[in-house]
Amino acid sequence: MAKKKNIEIIKKIESDITRRNPVVVIMGHIDHGKSTLLDYIRKTNITGAEAGGITQHLGAYEVEHDTKDGKNSHHASKITFLDTPGHEAFCSIRERGAKVADIAILVVSAEDGVKTQTIEALKCILAEKIPYIVAINKIDKPGANIETTKQGLAESEVYVEGYGGEIPVVPISAIRGDGIDDLLDMIMLVSDMSDLKANPNINAEGVIIESYRDSKKGIGATLLIKNGTLKKGMYVVSEDSISPIRILEDFLGKSIDTASFSSPVKVIGFNKIPTVGALFSTYSEKNEAVKIAECYKDNKKVDNKTREIKNENNTIVVIPVILKADAIGSLDGIKHELVKIEHNSVKIKIVSESIGDINENDIKITQGDPNIIILSFNSKPDAKAKALIERSIVQIKSFDIIYNLIKYIKEVVSAKIPKEYIDEASGTAKILAIFSKNKDKQILGGKVQEGTLKIGSEVKILRRDAEIGRGKIKELQLKKVKASEVNEGYEFGCLIESKVEISLGDKIQGFITIEKIN
Repeated sequence: MAKKKNIEIIKKIESDITRRNPVVVIMGHIDHGKSTLLDYIRKTNITGAEAGGITQHLGAYEVEHDTKDGKNSHHASKITFLDTPGHEAFCSIRERGAKVADIAILVVSAEDGVKTQTIEALKCILAEKIPYIVAINKIDKPGANIETTKQGLAESEVYVEGYGGEIPVVPISAIRGDGIDDLLDMIMLVSDMSDLKANPNINAEGVIIESYRDSKKGIGATLLIKNGTLKKGMYVVSEDSISPIRILEDFLGKSIDTASFSSPVKVIGFNKIPTVGALFSTYSEKNEAVKIAECYKDNKKVDNKTREIKNENNTIVVIPVILKADAIGSLDGIKHELVKIEHNSVKIKIVSESIGDINENDIKITQGDPNIIILSFNSKPDAKAKALIERSIVQIKSFDIIYNLIKYIKEVVSAKIPKEYIDEASGTAKILAIFSKNKDKQILGGKVQEGTLKIGSEVKILRRDAEIGRGKIKELQLKKVKASEVNEGYEFGCLIESKVEISLGDKIQGFITIEKIN
């Protein structure tokens, strides 16, 4: 009977599973047309009124696309594009353990071919272990050479179709729109082959892709739903950030009541700014949501169907920085000094570096990760950057002496080094008598074998020299008189508070916890 019921449950779960729209990230060298491609797709695949109505940068948007089979085919008709500042931001999300995109587009210029950032973006895609498509852009340019570009890709071990491999390749012009429909069709084909599926009948779970502070509404975040359904009235939790879902908007800024997988949505009302790249889950009851957030604070292991949170004592703290300087020589000097700052627990990551004024793009990059620090050397924000700074949360530190810049970043590194603590024994005693036990309070007799035991001290309970639990000395008596401490060689009576039952022959070891000095 039980077996039949289990089969019915499995069939019910399987019947709930449905096709999911793909989430796509576009990556490549900075000047090879990523933004132009995204702009063309957005403008031509979102109706004019809606495209013109997008007044906020959510980091992702959905487009409608009908394959050559037409709307009535089995193909999904929507694609979600991640609008990331570059592969650095995408990689930083991946480093936090979140699988964001289903498919990547590697954009390569038909004029310039494979560049350093092309290889860096490729490494990030391969680390993500997702299928990718090569888009050879700028085929409208006079110097474009598609075959030479394919040859350059092969030399970089990217073997596209027709050049010894099976990686799909689509020639395009992001300016004119040549090949864009073919690229979108290829995305849908790769999506079909990946067999992307999800369950609309469970609570939503996914990834935080942007977070920000709205001066009028409060703290908000852009959520990319990877599974399940999100509704108003639920509660969203990401690490120890929590928000009731009262204000819910789609990528166009329209108020909605519900959203499902592959959709980017905006939620406002978090108690603190969520970490970009962190996973989120949703709950129907506030108490359950609060409990999950509290568990994260306590560094306890939590399984909330989207992740397992563990104590991260061995993790490396990353300090992301954007370097801006007045000249190449200054920039090289700063980088030379930054390399010297080393620690096995803290890493300085240069997200972007350039000479000239702090510009709008620099500020937009920080919107993808509020932890980024802009280190400015004889460089000031331009007019557009100033306007964006006024409505953004951004850390800018300006210097005119390299020594002061390096001194500041050393202080930041020092502050980020995880503190380590050790227990230092203060005294050990052997239990010689058990007088009474009432719940977690035990009255005992013993003799101090070494050191000193003090009232109020935390103690480890040892059985055959192995720790079996901990407790606290609430009272001490020496020769039936209350005492604050008992020294080596003396017998004593004590009241120990502990959930572990202490037995004859056990030892108690008083200790203090101190910070470990490296």
